[in-house]
Amino acid sequence: MERKITVTAVLLGMTAIILGAFGAHALKKHLTVEELLTFETGVKYQMYHALFLLFLGLTTLVTEKGKKTIFQLVLFGVIFFSGSIYLLATKTITGIDFKPLGIITPIGGTLLIVGWAILLWQILKDRR
Repeated sequence: MERKITVTAVLLGMTAIILGAFGAHALKKHLTVEELLTFETGVKYQMYHALFLLFLGLTTLVTEKGKKTIFQLVLFGVIFFSGSIYLLATKTITGIDFKPLGIITPIGGTLLIVGWAILLWQILKDRR
C-alpha cells in the first residue's frame, strides 16, 4: 500500500507542477485573471494533497486500513475538487459550460476534509 500511495503522490505532484506551468504560460493569454486564480487554486490543492499522500505513504502512525481509506478519500477528493476547478476555470477556452459539474467541487472538498479527519483520528488513537 505504501508504494501505491507514494507513487500516486509523486504523480499528483508532478502533474500539479505541469499544470501550474501550463496555467502560468499557455493559459495566461487566454483566461481572465479571475479564471487563472481559480485554476491556480486547483493546482495548489492538488500539490498540497500530493504532499499529504507522500507523508501518508511514509508514516507509521496510521494503520494499513486507515491508509487505504485516507488514500481513496484524498485521491477522489483531488480528482473531484481540483479536476472540477480545472474544467470550470477553462470554460472560455473549451466553450463547454461545466457549471452543472460545480456540485462536484464541494463534494471533493468534503472528501479531502474527511481524509484529514481520519488521519487526525488515527494519530490520536495511536498509543505508542
